Amino acid sequence: MERGKMAEAESLETAAEHERILREIESTDTACIGPTLRSVYDGEEHGRFMEKLETRIRNHDREIEKMCNFHYQGFVDSIELLKRGEAQKLKNQVTDTNRKLQHEGKELVIAMEELKQCRLQQRNISATVDKLMLCLPVLEMYSKLRDQMKTKRHYPALKTLEHLEHTYLPQVSHYRFCKVMVDNIPKLREEIKDVSMSDLKDFLESIRKHSDKIGETAMKQAQQQRNLDNIILQQPRIGSKRKPKKDAYTIFDTEIGSTSPKSEQDSGILDVEDEEDDEEVPGAQDLVDFSPVYRCLHIYSVLGARETFENYYRKQRRKQARLVLQPPSNMHETLDGYRKYFNQIVGFFVVEDHILHTTQGLVNRAYIDELWEMALSKTIAALRTHSSYCSDPNLVLDLKNLIVLFADTLQVYGFPVNQLFDMLLEIRDQYSETLLKKWSGIFRNILDSDNYSPIPVTSEEIYKKVVGQFPFQDTELEKQPFPKKFPFSEFVPKVYNQIKEFIYACLKFSEDLHLSSTEVDDMIRKSTNLLLTRTLSSSLQNVIKRKNIGLTELVQIIINTTHLEKSCKYLEEFITNITNVLPEIVHTTKLYGTTTFKDARHAAEEEIYTNLNQKIDQFLQLADYDWMTGDLGNKASDYLVDLIAFLRSTFAVFTHLPGKVAQTACMSACKHLATSLMQLLLEAEVRQLTLGALQQFNLDVRECEQFARSGPVPGFQEDTLQLAFIDLRQLLDLFLQWDWSTYLADYGQPTCKYLRVNPVTALTLLEKISREMKDTSRKNNMFAQFRKNERDKQKLIDTVAKQLRGLISSHHS
Repeated sequence: MERGKMAEAESLETAAEHERILREIESTDTACIGPTLRSVYDGEEHGRFMEKLETRIRNHDREIEKMCNFHYQGFVDSIELLKRGEAQKLKNQVTDTNRKLQHEGKELVIAMEELKQCRLQQRNISATVDKLMLCLPVLEMYSKLRDQMKTKRHYPALKTLEHLEHTYLPQVSHYRFCKVMVDNIPKLREEIKDVSMSDLKDFLESIRKHSDKIGETAMKQAQQQRNLDNIILQQPRIGSKRKPKKDAYTIFDTEIGSTSPKSEQDSGILDVEDEEDDEEVPGAQDLVDFSPVYRCLHIYSVLGARETFENYYRKQRRKQARLVLQPPSNMHETLDGYRKYFNQIVGFFVVEDHILHTTQGLVNRAYIDELWEMALSKTIAALRTHSSYCSDPNLVLDLKNLIVLFADTLQVYGFPVNQLFDMLLEIRDQYSETLLKKWSGIFRNILDSDNYSPIPVTSEEIYKKVVGQFPFQDTELEKQPFPKKFPFSEFVPKVYNQIKEFIYACLKFSEDLHLSSTEVDDMIRKSTNLLLTRTLSSSLQNVIKRKNIGLTELVQIIINTTHLEKSCKYLEEFITNITNVLPEIVHTTKLYGTTTFKDARHAAEEEIYTNLNQKIDQFLQLADYDWMTGDLGNKASDYLVDLIAFLRSTFAVFTHLPGKVAQTACMSACKHLATSLMQLLLEAEVRQLTLGALQQFNLDVRECEQFARSGPVPGFQEDTLQLAFIDLRQLLDLFLQWDWSTYLADYGQPTCKYLRVNPVTALTLLEKISREMKDTSRKNNMFAQFRKNERDKQKLIDTVAKQLRGLISSHHS
C-alpha cells in the first residue's frame, strides 16, 4: 500500500512539472526555449512529456479549426465586397506601383550587381593577401639563405635551409615556385658542402705554410716558462724532475657545443707582428683561427657526412705530417735549419692537440699517438743522420739546447719525449768527439807556441797570477827574491786551464737532460779521461816525436808532465765540486791523468836517450882515424873533445830532471858511445890498422873515461859510469901491453884481468894488425935486419890467433 501511494505521489509530481514546462514553452520566446527543453532531457520522463506535448498540440489544432470555422463567412463576405467595388482600382494601383517599383529598382539592381562584383573582388583580394602572407616568410627565408650564401656564412645558411625545408615549405607546397625551391635544396646543400670544404682546404694550406710560425711561438712560450721556473727555483736543473703538463688551452675561447662557430671569418692565420724577445709572447693558439674547421665539422655533421669529413681531414693532415717531417738536405749546416724543422713539427702538433681538445671526435688520442710515433721515429732518424755531419761542438751544443726546448715544448702538450732524451745521450757521445777534436787543435797550438823555458817571474802580481792559474806550491821558490822562475813552462797552466774548460763544456751539455748528479759526474769523468788518454797524450807524443825537437825541449816536457801529473788530484776535486758528488759516497770513475803524463814522460825520456845517441852518432861521423899511421899522438881527437864538451853542457841542463832520469840518460849515452867506438874499431871496412893508430884510439877512450870519472850527473857511485867503457879499456890494454900470456892463461877465470875481452873481438882486431904487419914486411924485405924481428912477431901473432880460434871453438862446442 505504501509503495502504491508513493508511486502515485511521484506520478502526480511529474505531471505537474510537465504542465509547468508546457506553459513556459507556450509563453516563452523561441530564442529562450533551450533551457526549458534541456530540463526535459535532463529528467527521466521525457517519453511521458512527449505524450503530453502531443496531446497539447492536438488540443490547440482543434481550437484553431473552431476559430476558422467561426470567422469563415465574414472572410467570404469581405472578398466579395472587394471584388465588386475596388478590385479594378486596386489592380491598377498594384500595376502602377509595380511599374514604378520596377523602374526605380533597375538602378538598385545595377548597383547591387556592382556591389556583388566588388564583394567578389574584395573576397579574392583578401584570399590573395592571405596566401601571400603565407608565402612571404618562405620567400624571406629563401632570400636570407641567398644572402648568407653570398656572404659565406655557410653554417647559418645551412640552419636557414633546414628551417625552410621542414617548417615553411610544407605550408605552401602546392605552389610551383615551392617545387622549384624544393628541387634546389639538394643543390644548395652540395654547394654549402663544397664551399665549406674549399674553406677547409684553404685553412689546411695556410696552416701548412705557417706551421713554423706557430711552432716558433709555442717554443718561445716554453722557453719563457722554463726561464721563469729557473728564476723561481734558483738552482740548476740537474737531477730535477720533469715539469708537469700545464694547461695549454686557457687562451682558447671557442666552445664547440654552441650552435654556431665562434667566427664567420675564414682567415685561418691571423697576422701577428714578430715579438721581441723581451716582450710578452702571444699564445700559439692566438695565431690561429680554427673557425673554418669548426664550421666544416658542423656542416658535415648536420649533413650526415661527419665520417667523410673526419677521414678527409685526417688523410690530409697525415700528408702534411710527412711533408713536415722531411728535413731539408742542408739542415745540418746551420742552427736555423734545425730550428725551422723543429718549429714546423711543433706547429703541426700544437694545431692537432688543440683540435683534439676542442672538437668531439674529429681526431682522437689514438690518431694523435700514431702521428706522434711516426714523427718521433722520423725526427730521431733525421737528427741522427744530420747531426753526424756536424763537427763544430758549439753547434752541437746549440742543437742539444734546441732539442731540449723542442722536447719540453711538446711535453707541455702531453706528448711523450723520453726517446728524444735517450737520443740526446747518443748526441752526447758525438759532442764529446767534436770536443776532443777541438781540444786536439787547442793543445797542438799550445804545445807548438810554447818556448819550453821556465816561466820567469819579476813581481808578486805575476807570481800570484800564475799560481792562480795552476795549483803549485813551493816554499823554497816563494822565499826566493824576484826575479825568479817557475820550474815549468807556460804550457802547464794553459793545458791545465784548457782541461777545466773542457770539463765545463761537458757540463754544459749535461744541463736540462734530466740526469742525476752521479750520471753527470760519471759522464764528465769518462770524457775527461778520453781527453787525457787520447787527445792530450797524442798531442804530447806528437811533440815528443818531432824531428826537430831538442834535448832542452824534451827535458822541459818531462818537468812539465811531472807537474801536470801532480795536478790531477786538483782536477778530481774540481769535478767533485761542480757535480756535488763525493767519491767516498758514490763509486766514481777515476781520472787517468797520472798514467797519461807518466807515459808522456817515459816517451820523452826515451826520446832523450835516442836524441843523445843520434847526437853522438853525428859526432862520430866526424871521426877520421888514420888506421895506418905510425905516429904516436899525444892528445885526443878533436871530434871527441867536441863530443865530450857537448855532453857536459847537455847534462848540465838535466839539473831539474828527476835524478834517475838524468843518470839513465848519462849511462845510456856513455854505453852508446862505448859501443859506437867499439864498432868503429872493429868495422869490417877497416882491414888493417897499426899499433900507432890503436894508441891514438886509446887516447880518445881515456878522454871518455876522464869524462865518466868527472861525474857529469850526480848520484853515481864511484867508477860506476866508467864501467860503460870497461870493454874498450880491457881490449886496448890487452893489445897495447901485448899481454897475451896473461889473457890466454887466465881466460875463463872470474878474476881474469881481461874478463870483458871476447875472443872473437880480440881475434878480429888481431887479424887487422897481422894484415898490416905482413904488408909492411913485404915492403921492407930489402932490410934483412928487420925481417927477422918481423917474422918472430908474426909467428907470435899467428900462435895467438891459433889459440884464440881454439878458445872460440871450445866455447861454441
